[in-house]
Amino acid sequence: MDYKDYYKILGVSKSASQDEIKKAYRKLAMKYHPDKNPGDKTAETKFKEANEANEVLGDAEKRKRYDELGSNWNSYQQPGGGNQDGFDWGKYQQQYGGSGSSSSQGGQNYYTNFGDFGSTFGGGGGGFSDFFEAFFGGAGGAKQKGQRRQQNLKGHDMQAELPVTLEEAYNGAEKIFELNGQTIKLKLKKGVANGQVLKLSGKGYAGQNGGAAGDLLLTIKVEKHPLYNRIDDDLYMDLPLDIYTAVLGGKLDVITLKGKIKISIPAESSNGKTLRLAGLGMPKYGKDSQHGDMFVKLDLQTPKNLTAEEKKLFTQLAELNKNK
Repeated sequence: MDYKDYYKILGVSKSASQDEIKKAYRKLAMKYHPDKNPGDKTAETKFKEANEANEVLGDAEKRKRYDELGSNWNSYQQPGGGNQDGFDWGKYQQQYGGSGSSSSQGGQNYYTNFGDFGSTFGGGGGGFSDFFEAFFGGAGGAKQKGQRRQQNLKGHDMQAELPVTLEEAYNGAEKIFELNGQTIKLKLKKGVANGQVLKLSGKGYAGQNGGAAGDLLLTIKVEKHPLYNRIDDDLYMDLPLDIYTAVLGGKLDVITLKGKIKISIPAESSNGKTLRLAGLGMPKYGKDSQHGDMFVKLDLQTPKNLTAEEKKLFTQLAELNKNK
């Protein structure tokens, strides 16, 4: 039976922090998860190996004891092997206790029973290797009925994108869609923003051995709108402005997400002038009664296809302007 180097399996050094071990495990588990690799026996094996390595290295106490035993694990089957490489197996037995018998030969203690390590590490894990079972499992490495337990593993989180129109983000909406073989119903709140991540608990990948399902992390993708540009809770738009209204002033129709309204244009308005329409922007997420603003930028339109009479009048205006 070969020694299992759990550090090598996770691709981390022996000095790796618990956070580094956790990240390495999650990366491998996501890569080789059975839901992502259906029917792939190699991926299944690597997934199980990563789970087994995390079972030991992910727990500070288990990791400490594993590091103490390390590659010397086989020596406590050998008479006189208790002090190989300076490791005192008798002291280990006294420190961690257990029901395994010990013998004495040449003044040295050595183990003849692996049972202590099953209790030390909390019992064997279903689906784990023979090395794990012998090292941390039932007595004498035997897979004894009633002594094995399977580790309940929560399923991994699933990530997806959800396209949303600006109108849906403004008014709120109920979205129904199919994902990973399940029908998802989601009620969007008003004011949801592009890039916002919504978590749907229990809608991710299925758990292992009866463990809870992971979560679904939905990233909102608000589609571009032909009229409006959204920045935070404010809306920006360009409003075509004819030269006559620009000079004389007047009223123009503006289409907002709330409906059509009329706004007043001051006389002698210049191209690029911006008007603020308070409270006509997007609802603030979770605060339906509060809204951002709408900013309307005037876009002066040059008259085209003028009649002879219109050209004559513009010429007269130009002459009057010269004589000021």
